[in-house]
Amino acid sequence: MALPVLSSSAVNFRRVLAHFPQELSLAFAYGSGVFRQAGASAEHGENNMLDFVFAVDDAVTWHMMNLLKNRSHYSFLKFLGPKQITGIQKYGAGIYYNTLVPCNGRIIKYGVISTDALIDDLFHWKTLYVAGRLQKPVKILTQNENSKLQAALVSNLKSAVTAAFLMLPESFSEEDLYMQIAGLSYSGDFRMIIGEDRSKVQNIVKPNVAHFQKLYSNILQDCPQVVYKHHLGRLEASIDKSPEGQFTQLMTLPKTLQQKITSLVNPPGKNRDVEEILLQVAHDPDCGLVVHQG
Repeated sequence: MALPVLSSSAVNFRRVLAHFPQELSLAFAYGSGVFRQAGASAEHGENNMLDFVFAVDDAVTWHMMNLLKNRSHYSFLKFLGPKQITGIQKYGAGIYYNTLVPCNGRIIKYGVISTDALIDDLFHWKTLYVAGRLQKPVKILTQNENSKLQAALVSNLKSAVTAAFLMLPESFSEEDLYMQIAGLSYSGDFRMIIGEDRSKVQNIVKPNVAHFQKLYSNILQDCPQVVYKHHLGRLEASIDKSPEGQFTQLMTLPKTLQQKITSLVNPPGKNRDVEEILLQVAHDPDCGLVVHQG
């Protein structure tokens, strides 16, 4: 049975997607216009801006076609042409946004990212920007049969679980796990310190536990440290907090996070390899805090 999203979504999403070039390796909608957040009325959600991400194999060609179809969506950059727009897209998190776009009676924004840049972020958490979005429930609208992209999507979820396990205590509830996962991409986000609602993570998780369960159930069922109490309808976990257990988890973290942890712990001028430093972190009573800082 399909899990409920905000009522207008399915048909509206298909209609929105029809306005764009169809050469998409992945398209998804996310945010408060798709999934209800605590403290927001249904009506509020239906009126929120709809947020989309489009992954494309050939960004120059896609922008060229989109400029022909939807030139008004672009700022003055439309005068620079598709190659320059694609060049700008490569900066920062590797995603280019058109925002405040009227479409089908709603206001939307959509980000365009190259498939290769998306795969890199999913595997390595290069910026954790789009990978962080995909650690939380999203509405997948279309996805092609790119096996490397599919593997990267699964790898991102597994990495999120591993990072959360390292930051959580030995025993925790299913909601605790999803709160930790949902908070990963906000840990280094300055908006959570300045101006954003600090209870945002809780507002995302509490009304959407069923969506998180659907996203993570296969990974958790394959994890020997997690026990599903089906008759009680809940998950129980007991994590190996021994140095050996933590070292194994640290070694499977995405490359960028390992590098960040290494730079936090390794004093300047010391040339130690990553494995040696992660072994030191695994023995640290504050291992979870170091991972969080990373």
